[in-house]
Amino acid sequence: MKRIVLVPAGLAVAVTVLLAGCERKATAKNPQIEDPPPAEVEHEQSGVLLNVDHPERFPMATVGRHTAAPELNVTGVIGADVARNVPVVSIASGRIVEVRARLGDSVTKGQLLMRVQSTDIADAFSDYKQAVADETLAVAQLARSKILYDKGAIAQKDLEVAQDTEEKADVVVETAIERLRVLGADKDHPSALVDVVAPVSGVITDQQVTAAAGTQGLASPNAFTISDLSHVWVLCDVYENDLALVKVGEDAEIRLNAYPSMVLRGRVSNIGSILDPNIRTAKVRVEVGNPGMMRLGMFVQATFRGQQVEIRGMVPASAILHLHDRDWVYVAKGANTFRRVEVRSGQMIPPGRQEILSGIRPGDRVVANALLLENTPDR
Repeated sequence: MKRIVLVPAGLAVAVTVLLAGCERKATAKNPQIEDPPPAEVEHEQSGVLLNVDHPERFPMATVGRHTAAPELNVTGVIGADVARNVPVVSIASGRIVEVRARLGDSVTKGQLLMRVQSTDIADAFSDYKQAVADETLAVAQLARSKILYDKGAIAQKDLEVAQDTEEKADVVVETAIERLRVLGADKDHPSALVDVVAPVSGVITDQQVTAAAGTQGLASPNAFTISDLSHVWVLCDVYENDLALVKVGEDAEIRLNAYPSMVLRGRVSNIGSILDPNIRTAKVRVEVGNPGMMRLGMFVQATFRGQQVEIRGMVPASAILHLHDRDWVYVAKGANTFRRVEVRSGQMIPPGRQEILSGIRPGDRVVANALLLENTPDR
């Protein structure tokens, strides 16, 4: 005889839900139907840990030793050496009737640059001719006074007055000649035109005159500026924190953006005493000999090298992973574990090696091909 037990409706529903939940839980833990587990990635303060099943697939490399001096790379601009800039001026005021040179021209010493028609020249020639006439008269009077003095016709004081007049006449003539020379005129070729010539050889780097313009002599701006570009300045902006790597008198390597394969040598001649308050940089001046292709305004890269030698790491270039604008390497942490470590890379070292400034040390073991490990799906 079977016994029938009546269960309340609410209790029956609860039991049904409990049994269904147990069934789903058992199904979720069934290893035959669940997806393969993802790669195990652990995070710690020093980087990201990667666990791999076949570490032999990722060859290792030992961080080597590289001896180098600290270096600083900055940008700069080529400028003229102000000590080699020579202004060209017209002492005589007047009207410019002819201009023989232009901005950017190469000129030689004594080359005609422009001509000025000036009343100053005409006045100077007038004064010179009057001085010559007065000198001629004074010489004649002195000769006559000597004859009269020898015959006792005049006193000695009259002879001395004649001698003084002749000497003063000579001074006036010399002054008139010097004035003509300063104005740029030739006493043997009277003319109202004065030729302005180049005082030195070089390149015209500034021009402030045109034909038919007027000039007020020294009161006007310099007509031209001639620069000797055989030596130029490289002006660099160096941040305050990097000034310790720059010393006056030390050498610097200069590379032109237009000729990147050419390396020039320069010497640091000045470090600015005042920092730019906005960007916290100081002007550093490097003097460089110009082989001919350096032009004013060109951009260059200057490299300053410190005197103290440092020991740095060196790894194959393939060991560095460039990710999110940062450089990383994978360092062995255990038999099957690698830690991703951020590093600061330096210069390339032929053949195919990269300098490491910080992050790892010589003797550490790193994955030789970081990209291979990063892109391995199952690791």
